[in-house]
Parts: sequence; C-alpha cells; structure tokens
Amino acid sequence: MFESITNSEERGQVGIGTLIVFIAMVLVAAIAAGVLINTAGFLQSQAEATGQESTDLVSERVQVTSAVGIVTDTAENGNLSEIRISVSGSPGSDEIDLSETTIQAVGPNGQNNLIFAPTANITGDTATDIESDRFGVRNSTGSFVDDAVINGDEQYTIVLNPQDTPFGTAAEPFGESDESSIDIVSPSSATTSVELNAPDLFSNDGEAVRL
Repeated sequence: MFESITNSEERGQVGIGTLIVFIAMVLVAAIAAGVLINTAGFLQSQAEATGQESTDLVSERVQVTSAVGIVTDTAENGNLSEIRISVSGSPGSDEIDLSETTIQAVGPNGQNNLIFAPTANITGDTATDIESDRFGVRNSTGSFVDDAVINGDEQYTIVLNPQDTPFGTAAEPFGESDESSIDIVSPSSATTSVELNAPDLFSNDGEAVRL
C-alpha cells in the first residue's frame, strides 16, 4: 500500500524538508512567545500604574477638619470677612502640596476655579487682600505662606475671600443664609467635596460661625 523510499537522494530531500518545517515551527513559536511575554509585561506595568493611580485617588486626598466664617457688619444684614477651611491629609496619605491644589467652587455669585495665591499675590493680612480667582493658605501662626505642604508636621488653613466670585461681591459678600459648594482637588486629582452653609442670623462682629 505504501511505497518505500529506497533511493538515498530522495531520503535526504525528505529529511531536509522535515527539518525546514521543524525550524519554521520553532521560529513561529519563539515569535509568539516573545509577543506574549511583551504583552504580559505591558499589561503588568499598566495594571501597576492603574493601581497606583487608584490608590492615590483614595489616599492622597485633602481632609477638611472644620469650616468657619468670620462675621463682620452684623448691622448690614450680616456678612463674612473671611472663610476659613482647616485641612489635613487623609489617613495614610503622603505629602500633599497645597500650592498645586485647585478649588472648584459654586456659590451665590456663579462658579469659579481658584488656584493657590503665593504671598506675592496677597497685598495684606486679610482674605480681601487675596488676588481675585485665588485662595490663600495660612500656617498655624496665622501667616500666609508660600510653601504649604501637608505632611503631618504643620496645620494649614485655606482662606477664601467672601467678596470674590463665586461667593459674593464687594457690595454683597457671602453672608447670612448663603450657600456654596466647593471641591478641593489635590495634585493627584483626588477630590474632597465641602458644603458651606451660613447660619440664618449672625450675632456679633468678629465671631466665628460654623459653615
């Protein structure tokens, strides 16, 4: 049924053909293995990067410990001279640079994105001295600072101007019964949302009211 190959030259040709097929299969397998290894390495790197970003979004977050307003002009329907938001790092967070942080705010006077104000952009010691569209940061001594990095060693307070957009205007600052919502976005894009709700009635000039 089967024809046997008795010619030595024919047997050699068959052997060479088999060898070529074998080498081709080995090359294809090697290339496929290389592609799989490269793909696996890429996927692993991407997974690690995604995992780190997800971790940062949870841990590298600014934590708000209190929000108060400083009352002025109770005789003039009640207004605030400053909005103070005390902040710290969330548990397990690394250093958070407040100078690289942004604040997205919505209030009675519209909406605005606020950026950090270095001392060169603050003309005095009060919130109304902060340049428009910016926020200031005070340290534990109450001084405005340029280097504001949350690291557990220092307490910082974000200071907002109640006369600036979106909180109010010079003629009608943020005051009694006013509401605002802000999102504090850290350098890692982790977001902390805060609702500011002023009391319906202020009692005394200079008092701090919880927002």
